[in-house]
Amino acid sequence: MNTVHVDLGARSYDVRIGPGLIARAGAEIAPLLPRPRVAVLTDATVAGLHLDTLRDGLAAEGIAMEALALPPGEGTKNWTHLQRATEWLLEQKVERRDVVIALGGGVIGDLAGFAAAILRRGVRFVQLPTSLLAQVDSSVGGKTGINAAQGKNLVGAFHQPSLVLADTSVLDTLPPRDFLAGYGEVVKYGLLGDAAFFDWLEGNAPALASGDPQARLHAVTRSVQMKAEIVARDETEQGDRALLNLGHTFAHALEAATDYGGRLLHGEAVAIGCALAFDLSSRLGLCSQESPVRLRAHLAAMGMSRDLSDIPGDLPAAEALLALMGQDKKVVDGKLRFILARAIGQAFVTADVPPDAVLDVLRDSVRA
Repeated sequence: MNTVHVDLGARSYDVRIGPGLIARAGAEIAPLLPRPRVAVLTDATVAGLHLDTLRDGLAAEGIAMEALALPPGEGTKNWTHLQRATEWLLEQKVERRDVVIALGGGVIGDLAGFAAAILRRGVRFVQLPTSLLAQVDSSVGGKTGINAAQGKNLVGAFHQPSLVLADTSVLDTLPPRDFLAGYGEVVKYGLLGDAAFFDWLEGNAPALASGDPQARLHAVTRSVQMKAEIVARDETEQGDRALLNLGHTFAHALEAATDYGGRLLHGEAVAIGCALAFDLSSRLGLCSQESPVRLRAHLAAMGMSRDLSDIPGDLPAAEALLALMGQDKKVVDGKLRFILARAIGQAFVTADVPPDAVLDVLRDSVRA
């Protein structure tokens, strides 16, 4: 098991990474509990796969558990299910010193964390991420929230977990599409700040995808280390933390355009967004053409989406997609900020991007 410490002063916590952590969750969580009971928010799919293991692991330490399983999918991250989850937690008489457990992928982690943030003005919660995407990204850093009709993650709060248990053995239960979607976030870390990690991924990603436990442990650990370092420097995204949104300005607009449905998973949108961000960087003369070509070659080798043309069904015109980007959380004084790159591993934030260049990239991607 590896441990990554997220250094945030009084809000610091550990991310533990390795196989079998759900089964031993009771031993890990017991030191946090003033009384031996927890409330678990999960989704129906994850509950069928892992809830009994969690229940047994908690029971081994004498911890009682009540659970609510919500519908799976991005569509659950809305006001309706937030209200349902929060009222259920109140019905369970969760107190401020108690712990809420988020057992699931990014959707459950974001929603459960937001419910914990607003319940009694803030109760503690523990993340048990069950998807690759959640293990390497959304479970770490304290971003919680839901989607709105106007855009993704526009309603939420910063609320740090008390502990994260990333059980790498549960990645074996992911459908291939979901695993590769999560891999879009793994690639992002190499692209934004660690060219050597991207080099490693080029050589080891096939083993990662085929189930090699050591490759998975290394990929999750390195991703979490990078996120923890950035979050420690900039907890509430006033500066460096925006780098973690590489590809997301495009991705969030594409998710809104596809109604947060099954046509496009978040990690798939991020992979496309990273490819477009590098295309835009090259078009603006910020990086050589070699960087987007290399990125696209790696995504292709992994069988991943790279362009708008890879998304099934119709999409809005480029102008409408650009308008959706205008709802992005990174807009400052009405100006849209992009995360662009000077090379693989050298990302930066800028607002100096001509809209016509963005439109050209979007139009080319539709025709790809």
